[in-house]
Amino acid sequence: MRRRFHTLDVFTESKLAGNPLAVIHDSEGLDSATMQAIAKEFNLTETVFVLPPDDPVNTARIRIFTPARELPFAGHPTVGTAVLLAKLRAPEMLRGSGIVVALEENVGLVKVDVNQRPERAARGVFSIPRLPEQKPTPRDPALLAAAFGLDENDIGFGAFRPADFSAGVLFTMIPVGSVEALGRAKPQLGAAFDLAFAGPELTAAYVYAPEAANRWRTRMFAPSMGIAEDPATGAAVAAFAGTIMACEKPCDGEHQHIITQGVEMGRHSEIVLTLTVENGKLTQATIGGCAVIVSEGTIDL
Repeated sequence: MRRRFHTLDVFTESKLAGNPLAVIHDSEGLDSATMQAIAKEFNLTETVFVLPPDDPVNTARIRIFTPARELPFAGHPTVGTAVLLAKLRAPEMLRGSGIVVALEENVGLVKVDVNQRPERAARGVFSIPRLPEQKPTPRDPALLAAAFGLDENDIGFGAFRPADFSAGVLFTMIPVGSVEALGRAKPQLGAAFDLAFAGPELTAAYVYAPEAANRWRTRMFAPSMGIAEDPATGAAVAAFAGTIMACEKPCDGEHQHIITQGVEMGRHSEIVLTLTVENGKLTQATIGGCAVIVSEGTIDL
C-alpha cells in the first residue's frame, strides 16, 4: 500500500535547522513492529504515524517512535504533526484566527493551538499533558561528570543540582555552570555512562546551562533510545519545568523561559516554555515553537 509522508523541521522558522520529523499518513494496518522498522529506516530522532482518532471529535491519534522504541509523548512530534495537519486539513482557518488540533497520544489527549502569522512560519503551542514530577533516583555528580568527560566542578550551579524528572518521559537533568562546559560535554559510552545512569527506568540525559535571565542552552543525549544527540527535545523541556520549580521556586504568576538547543549540532532550535504558578505550585506549563514543511513523498508498504 502506498502511504504519504512529510518531513518537517520543528522548533525553527528556517528549513534545515531545528529538529527533523517524519510524519506518515494513513497508517492504518501497520503493526508496532513495522512502525518501529519504518522509524529506523527514516533514522530521525522521531517518526510519527497518523491514525484515525478513537474519539471522532478529535483530529487524529498518533504514535511516536524513535529509531529504537516507542514514546508515550514527545514535544517536537506534537508541534510538527499539529502544524502539518492544520496546513493540510484546514488552511483557511489556519490563515484566519487559527485552529486547535486535538491529538490522541499514548500519554493522553494533547490540544495544540496552531496559528499562521503573516510572513512567518506556523506556530504551535500546547499545555503539557502531565505536570512534571521528581523521581527519587540519586545521581552522583562525579559519575555524571565522568559520563560526559567533564570535571566534577563543572556539575551544578547555585541551587541547581542533578535530579531525575518526568512529564511522560524520564530525563536526568544535569546542570553545568557555563555554556563553555556544555559545549565540552561528550558522552563516554560504556561502563562510565552505564554506571552514571543506572536505575529502574531507561533515562535520557538533559544537560543545561544558564545563558541569561530566563534563557537556557541545552543538549540532550539518549543512546538507549537510539538518539546520539537531539537537536530539540520538547518532552525534556516539559520535565525541565519541574527543575525550575524545584530550584528557582518562582513566585506566583506567569514565567516565560527560552530554551535554545542543537547549536553544537548546527541545528539551532528554540522552544518557549511558559510556567503558570499559583500558591507556589506549578498549575500549568505550555510549550511553543514553529515548524516548517521540508519534503513530501510516498512509502510503499
